[in-house]
Amino acid sequence: MAVTVNGAFEEFMRDVVSLDPDVTKSARYSRDNLLSNISEFDNRDGFFDLCDSFNVHFGSFARRTKCRELDDIDLMIGIAASGATYNSDDLWSNVRITASTTNPAQIECTRDDGTLNSTQVTNKFKKKLESVREYSRSEIKRNGEAVRLNLKSKDWSFDIVPCFHTVVETDGRSYYLIPNGTGNWKKTDPKKDKDYVTATNQSKNGRALELIRLCKKWNKVKNAKTIPSYLLETLIINHCDAETELSQWIDLRFRDALEYISAHIYSSVYDMKEIQGDINDLSLTDRYSIQQKAQADYIKACEASNAERQEKDQKKAINKWGEILGSDFPTYG
Repeated sequence: MAVTVNGAFEEFMRDVVSLDPDVTKSARYSRDNLLSNISEFDNRDGFFDLCDSFNVHFGSFARRTKCRELDDIDLMIGIAASGATYNSDDLWSNVRITASTTNPAQIECTRDDGTLNSTQVTNKFKKKLESVREYSRSEIKRNGEAVRLNLKSKDWSFDIVPCFHTVVETDGRSYYLIPNGTGNWKKTDPKKDKDYVTATNQSKNGRALELIRLCKKWNKVKNAKTIPSYLLETLIINHCDAETELSQWIDLRFRDALEYISAHIYSSVYDMKEIQGDINDLSLTDRYSIQQKAQADYIKACEASNAERQEKDQKKAINKWGEILGSDFPTYG
């Protein structure tokens, strides 16, 4: 319960939106322990030659944009090329890797044409991870790009993605190659995502990350189509980049973000890593649903701001924010 809007948002962000610091600490310890376990697979019992120098912590947990509850942690596990090569002219989403002829694990996952089957590589990781006793079960994610590893004693899971690292290409960039879900590989660069988010947050006095987490919480509220997490995050980063500065007050930042979502959900949205192109593949029906939700909540947010600042009615303002953010938002009192 709270008696001011500022107090209500402080409580909401601390107790409902942001990850519990103790959970974050435990998750990082668990992550590091898993990486230690995986490092022991290196070149043992016919497994891949691993290269931990380009293991990558990626996803919203690594970018510090995940809101409660912590459900998954993303990890990319580096595999040494061992003589494998790739076709840099292939489409970014369907890259062929010519497998090593000396590494036994790669040879096992090689097709008749000499290319490395990413599905078999992922399955080989799954089988190996099943041997670690502290994890309850593992499964291949529906998109075929990762192994989902569930822990016995924790609420979160790990998404394990095998990867290779490329040489510097003609565009001056190097990439990570990860399974594309259909047997080949695709380019990605999660470090660029993370650097982009960090740079925007720093340029806005550390106010962007908190806003992203709040928008993700809002995205889960009410019976409307939700925006995919990475798309929503990119939208909010674009909004932050377009603003000269962000308000120090989270409620005003959030109000303006709702207006931006409403105005831009029909537009093209280009990925921060500059690989995928337009990532807004929502249907027109879904865009309409999201636009209506964002617009309606923006109007309510304006009413809440007016109640607080013009009418000096904290109770009315808090109640209005509760209509937008759901029953977890503090009540007045």
